[in-house]
Amino acid sequence: MISLHRSCFLNNSGISGSSSLFSYKLNKLPPASVKATALGPNSDTNASVLIENNKVFKEITQDGTSAAANVDINLTVAGGDREVYYDDAATEDQLVTPWSVSVASGYSLLRDPHHNKGLAFTEKERDAHYLRGLLPPTVISQDLQVKKMMYSIRKYKVPLQKYMAMMDLQETNERLFYKLLIDNVEELLPVVYTPTVGEACQKYGSIFRRPQGVFISLKEKGKIHEVLRNWPQKDIQVIVVTDGERILGLGDLGCQGMGIPIGKLSLYTALGGVCPSACLPVTIDVGTNNEQLLNDEFYIGLRRRRATGLEYAELMDEFMTAVKQNYGEKVLIQFEDFANHNAFDLLAKYGTTHLVFNDDIQGTASVVLAGLVAALKVVGGTLADHRFLFLGAGEAGTGIAELIALEISKQTNMPLEEARKKISLVDSKGLIVKSRIDSLQHFKKPWAHDHEPIKKLVDAVNGTKPTVLIGTSGVGRTFTKEVVEAMAALNDKPIIFSLSNPTSQSECTAEEAYTWSKGRAIFASGSPFNPVEYEGRVFVPGQANNAYIFPGFGLGLIMSGAIRVHDDMLLAASEALAAQVTQENFDKGLIYPPFKNIRQISANIAANVAAKAYELGLATRQPRPKDLVKYAESCMYNPAYRSYR
Repeated sequence: MISLHRSCFLNNSGISGSSSLFSYKLNKLPPASVKATALGPNSDTNASVLIENNKVFKEITQDGTSAAANVDINLTVAGGDREVYYDDAATEDQLVTPWSVSVASGYSLLRDPHHNKGLAFTEKERDAHYLRGLLPPTVISQDLQVKKMMYSIRKYKVPLQKYMAMMDLQETNERLFYKLLIDNVEELLPVVYTPTVGEACQKYGSIFRRPQGVFISLKEKGKIHEVLRNWPQKDIQVIVVTDGERILGLGDLGCQGMGIPIGKLSLYTALGGVCPSACLPVTIDVGTNNEQLLNDEFYIGLRRRRATGLEYAELMDEFMTAVKQNYGEKVLIQFEDFANHNAFDLLAKYGTTHLVFNDDIQGTASVVLAGLVAALKVVGGTLADHRFLFLGAGEAGTGIAELIALEISKQTNMPLEEARKKISLVDSKGLIVKSRIDSLQHFKKPWAHDHEPIKKLVDAVNGTKPTVLIGTSGVGRTFTKEVVEAMAALNDKPIIFSLSNPTSQSECTAEEAYTWSKGRAIFASGSPFNPVEYEGRVFVPGQANNAYIFPGFGLGLIMSGAIRVHDDMLLAASEALAAQVTQENFDKGLIYPPFKNIRQISANIAANVAAKAYELGLATRQPRPKDLVKYAESCMYNPAYRSYR
């Protein structure tokens, strides 16, 4: 439904009047045409209108009479030149129309987050779009707006308040939101994503103001295709979907897990340059087993226990089918924060029929592998020279382990089964060994090696003698002083990755890792930690944040028109990220490049991923660009304000 204010008007003689509001229902016609039904200011008046090439041609009828109309309404369908994914393919000084139809309501324009510029509307734009009197007289730049917003956000002392302020901005001025985030990414990334987004999801019902994204519940079963059509944007290229069962390390948050898809897609745009209108956050609500939420009067989801088995599978299958029907073969579907038992099954089931990616399994693996490859430049040797011990054998742990094994196999031509023997995993019952194989879940079985059973982590460290310790358990403070000291006793430079999110669930803090290892640990975490001073040296902990990988990875898939995700693309992304770490970074103790350069990092990752897609024959966008890095940069969304006609 499109509302058209004061663009063309009706009275009983044909055309005039200044207060009519026409509501147009779009039907299928050629791109330059719109078939519309116009409703006049009273129930008597109606008109069937054909809008074509900026003209209205049709009979206007009232009480059985008719009159021919030929009216230039200066109509531009879908914002003038049809908006495509590459939002800024045109030069930035090109004038654009901020409406899907020409309107006279400046009040509505100020409430449209996609086109609102606030006090940055120029004098000419205020005249052209009926904004006079609706804004104070001053005109300011977008840069000054950014400065003002940062001043306001920094006044908040509670991270959740900063998060809410950012979400309010996203809902009122989209371009300013992304400009703010891009220009201050290191400061604001922890606000719009981990760790603050975890608290936001826990309290989502209480802070919920305006719906963002699409909520699909069991109530919509049989109607998902139509539900997706309710979303106003049609050229969707990335969907992030969750069922809320395993949100970060916080467990089942049901429908309130929507904060995760919203946050992830904000980063797809800010860090990877994917156009925001091409992004769709989705929550699949099948209930929750969280009793606290079921009894919370502010909970916004279905008040029932989680659906499982066939009921769950049928809903997911209908969703996946509807996505392809609505958006085509090349839409990227990113699974996010599904519980282990569903995450692996969904990836296996749809990996051969859809363009799917699980960030918890594959994204985490890729960013950790990049950190390990970079760390080898400090500790020496190849991946095959090291031994790895994981605490946690779920999606993240097994996903990382498998990608490490694949890279070892690729580098050495070693059989994958042999490469896996260099990696051991500890779950809640202890070291995963052959004697436990009958009771193991299927995704743990490849990691069951010949070894005596071990219960405690510190004994597993002493028993397997790893050079690398990786935590993906979701349980805080499990890398105890005893465990870190054991790693330091075995290795001159122990590599310790404490990856669980949010900060409260981290296996150890940066300060603990550096202090207990006497400043010898090479440390990285999932959530950010401040620099640590130890015996006169300042250590800057690395953050193995998936945000290094998935925005650029997604951009690479989109710009190549990839139709499937292949493991070699993940390896290509890891290699590209590791290559961005400079000697200056190493000198500061960093094994990941600084986030301030994230857009350039994402462009390089996108180029590597796209190159691999072309090499594997999975790319459909032809011909292949000569310079993939420059092409990636040219595809990136630019949040600078556009000038309006």
